[in-house]
Amino acid sequence: MITRTVPHIVQYQGSKRNLAPLILQYMPRKFNRLIEPFAGMAAITIAVSKQQRANQYSLNDLNAPLMGILREAIETPDVLVAEYSKVWNEQLVFEGGSVAHFYKVRDEFNAGDKSAANMLYLLARCVKGSVRYSSTGMFNQSPDKRRKGTSPTTLAKNVYQISSYLKTTFSSLDYREILKQAVPGDLVYMDPPYQGVCSSHDNRYYAGIEFDDFVGAVDELNSRGIDFMISYDGQCGEKQYGIDLPENLGLRKVLLNAGLSSQSVLLGRKEVTYEALYLSDKLQKMTHPVCQQKLLFEEVV
Repeated sequence: MITRTVPHIVQYQGSKRNLAPLILQYMPRKFNRLIEPFAGMAAITIAVSKQQRANQYSLNDLNAPLMGILREAIETPDVLVAEYSKVWNEQLVFEGGSVAHFYKVRDEFNAGDKSAANMLYLLARCVKGSVRYSSTGMFNQSPDKRRKGTSPTTLAKNVYQISSYLKTTFSSLDYREILKQAVPGDLVYMDPPYQGVCSSHDNRYYAGIEFDDFVGAVDELNSRGIDFMISYDGQCGEKQYGIDLPENLGLRKVLLNAGLSSQSVLLGRKEVTYEALYLSDKLQKMTHPVCQQKLLFEEVV
């Protein structure tokens, strides 16, 4: 799999940072605006902006504290670095130890102190960088007891780099509201919650989406001539996750090589994980050099 250095603020489960070099090869060399309705920690926007492919950028995620991290990182990096450093360093001298400190910050976050620094610390310190919420919307992921999270020095290096070349707008709206704002000349990149967690609330995501609603929104983009890409499900070995998006959408499905499945390796198997990328009409007609490298499969769906 191709790997190139793309800076990131903090590890985030489901991030497309490692797949970004492959995904970007299916994008135009230059376009007006990149819109991410399910931004997460904005790995694709960061990668695109580093290459200066778009004139404008728009980040959205229903999880407002995530957008708070990105806003401070890009607009006021000095503030984020200073506040994160304060929270991070507290764990080193906390009377009950660093694990107890994590739970203290988590309690403060759930009680209402959803500052960017607190959210960032919880992400940096929690197991696998994986957001988990209770049915009432409380952050309930546990700390990784083996490490103390991204150091302030490493964080600062990445934050200042990203802030130097990425200027964008931020929002925390329903994805359908964001899609209404897209116009021809824009490119919409979507990385929604995968199937199995879309039809109802799931503790791995701040909110799920309904499959039929999502298909309808994609069909609407088609009817308006908007270019878009969708990262959605995939397969590992012989197992496929989720069903394909409907054929009547006229999309091309590309399976990107995401490397060996860590879970399979633990079970004594060497199975490659492939993540699906769906391309809208005009993007299918582009020349994609990566296809020559036999790193993926393609099929029209």
